Amino acid sequence: MTDPFQIEAQGESEYVVRLRGDGEETESWFRVSPGLREELGLKVDDEELVRRTVRFLLGHQDPADFPDIVEIEDVVAGYPDYLDAVRG
Repeated sequence: MTDPFQIEAQGESEYVVRLRGDGEETESWFRVSPGLREELGLKVDDEELVRRTVRFLLGHQDPADFPDIVEIEDVVAGYPDYLDAVRG
């Protein structure tokens, strides 16, 4: 099964994510702060961190409800179960 979204790098630590849902496509920008992966103890690249974050968020909200800009640090702070989900 393929993901219902596409990720495209937009320079260093920024990614545009195009999500498909209910016949519509929405777009959100994801930002990964330098050093965040290491701080969180994750051994994945930034794009994989974004992919895991999108999958996690899709379990909590519809694609149409994604904000225009997603700061990964805000997701860490806002969801107590996020780190366990992206580490798994």
